[in-house]
Amino acid sequence: MRAFVKTVVLGCLAAVFFTEVMAQDVTLSSPDGAVAVEGNLLTYDGQFYRVDTIYGVLTVDGSGVICAGPGCPDLEAHVAQLLIGGDTTVGVSLLPALLEGFSAQEGLTATQIGEGISFQYLLSDTATNAQIARVQFDLSTSSAGFEALIDGQAELILSNREVTPNENERAQAEGVGDLDDPRRSRVLALDALVPIVAEDNHQEEISVADLRRIHAGAVDNWDDVGGGDLPLSLHVLAPEQREGLQFASVRADDVEVHANSRDLVARVARDPLALGLGRLSQVAGGRILRLTGSCGFSFAPDQSAVKSEDYPFVAPYYVYTPGYRLPRFARDFLKYLDSEDAQQVVSEAGFGDQRLTEIPLSRQGDRFANAIAQAGDEIELEELQRMVGYLTGARRLSLTFRFRRGSTDLDAQSRANARVLAQYMDAGRFDGVELAFVGFSDGEGPADGNRRIALRRANAVQNGVLDLLETTDRSRLDLGVEAFGEALPMACDDSDLGRQINRRVELWVRPLQR
Repeated sequence: MRAFVKTVVLGCLAAVFFTEVMAQDVTLSSPDGAVAVEGNLLTYDGQFYRVDTIYGVLTVDGSGVICAGPGCPDLEAHVAQLLIGGDTTVGVSLLPALLEGFSAQEGLTATQIGEGISFQYLLSDTATNAQIARVQFDLSTSSAGFEALIDGQAELILSNREVTPNENERAQAEGVGDLDDPRRSRVLALDALVPIVAEDNHQEEISVADLRRIHAGAVDNWDDVGGGDLPLSLHVLAPEQREGLQFASVRADDVEVHANSRDLVARVARDPLALGLGRLSQVAGGRILRLTGSCGFSFAPDQSAVKSEDYPFVAPYYVYTPGYRLPRFARDFLKYLDSEDAQQVVSEAGFGDQRLTEIPLSRQGDRFANAIAQAGDEIELEELQRMVGYLTGARRLSLTFRFRRGSTDLDAQSRANARVLAQYMDAGRFDGVELAFVGFSDGEGPADGNRRIALRRANAVQNGVLDLLETTDRSRLDLGVEAFGEALPMACDDSDLGRQINRRVELWVRPLQR
């Protein structure tokens, strides 16, 4: 009896669009008949029953019970179902490719029915033609996706922003779970907001400060940002595409709004007086301006800069799932998203992937040159020499950890980076090398204090990653923690954005010294 009771997990879970089985009476009994649970069947995922009983909603392992009653599903003909909602950009252009890649790996045939933003995929066994799963896409916006997840109308949603505190509070109140939990969210792909002009526009670069002035309505002529005396027309994404991102607020009067980045780029490409802020994954036909800062820094949205969040306007796409158990098919698909094969699909689709890459010290020349040029009175040559000496012979990794604005908590991409790093460590990727967590800060306040703050953050990130390990024998790891405070800025300290970029923990790896 106790063994059976252990298969029952109590929880206050919201009803979900998970199966077409209508709520009907069922009785789930232990094989010896000693224990029975009666109620209305809410869902069956091929492995677990969810039943609304007088005790609340119970989740019961189907392998330990016998089902009787008109509501019992046909176990032989069961088809797993998954409803996906949220953002259209990756929902249309990326997730179908990932689903097809997963199907091929699993020996399944994926057939798309319909198109646009509402369509289905039927997955069937390639050998037997038996239907295995049905995946329904009902895409719209990130906000609508969170509403669907909270209301039990979706099991997986795609978002171009993090969950808001209000949305997360509602999710917990409705039994969906803590969506800030790393187990509930992951970064699906990386993108970036980039300034775009037509090919025959002669502008080569633009400062972050000037972009802000343009979006605030303070600039309407190219002459004010280093160009000719010509009118400047601003093009922006629709509000739902700017949620939670830089330049979410636009106060300029004469603005042309576009439903998606492809439409924006196509329009800007035809107008030499136009400027748009679009997504890096959808810039075909336009030309990207280099970003500059008032203190001499410049930024190009190359792959390594986007992965490491060194580029100022990185815009990740996220996947969120509820706190209750998804069908095995869906769980296997989520595991596939972390694989090298899936990350290759992400890259081929034009997005930034999560694969770990190394950046040799020889490619850090511009950063070190800026460190010397921007060193304040408190950063002495001895400290710069100490930093160069420590990093010599090491290679920087693309995973970088940054923090929420005005907080010591990691931002969403960095929490995803922690999970990715833990998976690499579990796989033995860092056996036989030294992995160093190196902290940096902005330049506000005394240099000694900034170095101490950066060191605390580096230790906190290391401890947070270690807490995520599942199989690693920690005695195999050779970890280091160091900090250089404000000695290696990535951006100007004259804005909140610049200071946020500078507050970071980098990963460096070097061969062990025997």
